[in-house]
Amino acid sequence: MITNSIFLGMIGPWQIAIIVVLVLLMFGGKKIPELMKGLGTGIKEFKSATKNDEDTDE
Repeated sequence: MITNSIFLGMIGPWQIAIIVVLVLLMFGGKKIPELMKGLGTGIKEFKSATKNDEDTDE
């Protein structure tokens, strides 16, 4: 719990803005929605795989 508050204290609004700008410069505005869609699909597949694994364990 202490490490979470330390970590959150180190990241401020300027750091988040810099990260967003860097991501936009690296990937461009058109590529970001494709990346997020792929990330969402991957997370969805991971959740369904872990759920199926838990069902087979029982």
